[in-house]
Amino acid sequence: MAPPPAAPREASPAGRNAYAELLRDTRGLRREQQLAREAWLAGLSADKKEESLFELEILLKGLACFANPRNHPGPGRRRATVSHDFREHLGHAREAMQRIVQLSRALLGQHDRAFVFHRYLETVLPEDNARTRLLAASMGQDSPEASLGVLRHGLTNLLEVGAGLLRLSRIPLRLFYAHLSSAIREVAQSAYFNPLRALEFRPEFDRIGSVQVLELIQRVPGEEAHRLVALTFLALFRMLRYLRLLDAIAVDPTERRIAGRAWLVLAVLRSDARALSSYLRQRAGELLADSFERDLLRVPAPEIAARHDDLVGEAHRLVAIKGALTGISANLRLEMRRTFEHDLPTIDAATPEAELRARVRQVTSNLRPALQNAVLFFAKSLGARLEEGRVFDEEAVRRATSERLRRDVWCFAQILRAFAIKARHAEAREDGWTGAASFAFVREFLAYFRAMGYPLLRVGDYPRFEGFMGAMASLEETDLLDPPRLEAAVHESEAFHAFLTELFDQISRRDELAGIPFDKPGAARALKLYLGD
Repeated sequence: MAPPPAAPREASPAGRNAYAELLRDTRGLRREQQLAREAWLAGLSADKKEESLFELEILLKGLACFANPRNHPGPGRRRATVSHDFREHLGHAREAMQRIVQLSRALLGQHDRAFVFHRYLETVLPEDNARTRLLAASMGQDSPEASLGVLRHGLTNLLEVGAGLLRLSRIPLRLFYAHLSSAIREVAQSAYFNPLRALEFRPEFDRIGSVQVLELIQRVPGEEAHRLVALTFLALFRMLRYLRLLDAIAVDPTERRIAGRAWLVLAVLRSDARALSSYLRQRAGELLADSFERDLLRVPAPEIAARHDDLVGEAHRLVAIKGALTGISANLRLEMRRTFEHDLPTIDAATPEAELRARVRQVTSNLRPALQNAVLFFAKSLGARLEEGRVFDEEAVRRATSERLRRDVWCFAQILRAFAIKARHAEAREDGWTGAASFAFVREFLAYFRAMGYPLLRVGDYPRFEGFMGAMASLEETDLLDPPRLEAAVHESEAFHAFLTELFDQISRRDELAGIPFDKPGAARALKLYLGD
């Protein structure tokens, strides 16, 4: 196991380390359980034990996420979910359970023999009392080995049940969910292997290796801001690890079928992305505002005048953090919608194995630079410029992030241009805007700005940042077409469009993109997907 990264040089202002707390506490293990689990993992001699344990736990979590049809790929269903046949889905879930059992056996090693012997005795003992005592003896969870054995026992039995269910000609949603709920209950009752909580992290998997990122997290003042920043970085790096696992699954030559494993990991990815996006959108502003209010109320009244400028500066800093978090939230929703509604086939499409592996690789290659750019953008919003090669360990990361940034710059430049033309056309057409004129295109533009434009303002060091943000805020404050406000927004949009056009040329001249032409048709297709066409 690799040693943990060097500790950051600066401590958080409150003397707390939200990063360490999230790694330690989100699973909910008691201290003695954490120590026992760490000792168990350190004592394992299995090959690639960390990778095996990570896949095991993600597949366990995947059983819960896959049970929710919202985490399945494909466009919105045109018929009620209850009328859908989930036989194919149950078959994939059973494949994943088989993989869980296989990973459990590898991690249990010699202890797995005891399980096999116990299971044999359960079937041959003639007396019910003897069977009951044997079953009770095998259900203890006083150690990680025993806990994993119990989990392996329960899922092995469910494999048999699943095989029987698959003999039915049709499986409705309630039966599909009931079977997976039994598996979820087994996981939820596990003392040492229960990863079912949303946005939970483990020190075995989620330590951030970049000292730059760790120091940046620790420098963020304010308890709530510090925790939100740590949570966001940890979640983004966790999603990048999901992509590495998907890549490993897609190229695994030892498995004849990878669909079950792939669909469950993708379900976890979508669930975690939705959980982070919803939390940032619904709670970030409130938490930051409450934190600022508490700090403000601690200031003695006679000192308010003297500290006025500092307090205003702190308020602006928190507003910038909220804007960055909102941008990440919107961008994640956009990326996941494109991935699951357009890039992936539906589960019951009977996609050939080779094609499915290729589609999974395509998804990871599209999502990885998007998540990496989100990390870089967030750091830039906090006042730090990260070096890609020192933050991410994937090869060719500079080229991938630059290619993705170039595409995003081109896409949002087109959105800016379309908005300006639409607004000018509206100005020429409308006799007056004091009435309830259509505001739909403005709302659509603001939504795309939050998802795509705000990160580009930060990453590109746009010199007219304050003016553009002021114009956008002015548009958000009204439900009517207001001529002066719209005119100011159009003026700022045209200026930003010119800046992005120049930025596009600058990115294209980067060393890592030398000799790589811009794929304009591909960018246009991506833009159409983003716009929902």
